[in-house]
Amino acid sequence: MSETATATFAGGCFWCIEAPFEELRGVHEVVSGYTGGHVENPTYEQVCSGNTGHAEAVRVTYDPDEVTYGDLLEVFFTVHDPTQLNRQGPDVGSQYRSAIFYHDGEQRRQAEAFVEELESSGAYDDGIVTEIAPLEEWYEAEAYHQNYFEKNPNQAYCRMHIPPKLEKVREKFADKLATADD
Repeated sequence: MSETATATFAGGCFWCIEAPFEELRGVHEVVSGYTGGHVENPTYEQVCSGNTGHAEAVRVTYDPDEVTYGDLLEVFFTVHDPTQLNRQGPDVGSQYRSAIFYHDGEQRRQAEAFVEELESSGAYDDGIVTEIAPLEEWYEAEAYHQNYFEKNPNQAYCRMHIPPKLEKVREKFADKLATADD
C-alpha cells in the first residue's frame, strides 16, 4: 500500500458529505468531526448550538496515487453549494459553513487556485464563500455519527438529502468510483 494523505472539508451536515467521499476509489476512510472552533473537545450538542465556532467537517484519508487532492476538491464542490454563507439547504448556522481546512501549503495553493478557477469560469451565479483555512485542531465526532448514512439510510433527513449528492458523484465521477473489488 502506498502512503496516504489527509484532507478536511466542511460543507453542511457532515453526514451529507461523508457518504459521497466514501464512494471514491482510493479513499480509505472518512471520519466525521469538528474543526475551526474555540472550544476543546466539543460535543455534537455544543457544536449544534452554533456557539463553539466549529464546523461539522469530514477528514478524508486517501491514496494520492488513486485519487488526487484535486479530485477531492472537485467532488467537494459538486456535493454542496459553496455560495451559501453559513448554511446548506435546511441547515443554518456557522457550523454548516463551506470550508476547506488545509493540511499544508500545497493543499492551500491547490484550494485557492481551484476556487479562483471556479470564480473566473462563472460556474456559480453568486460568489463563492468557501473559507480556506489551516487545520488547527480536529475533534472526532461521536461514534454514532460515523458512517451515518450507511447505518441509517432510511432516516428521513438522510433519505431526502444524501441520495441526490450520491447520484451527482456517481454520474460525474463514474471513472473514480470504488468497486466491490477495491
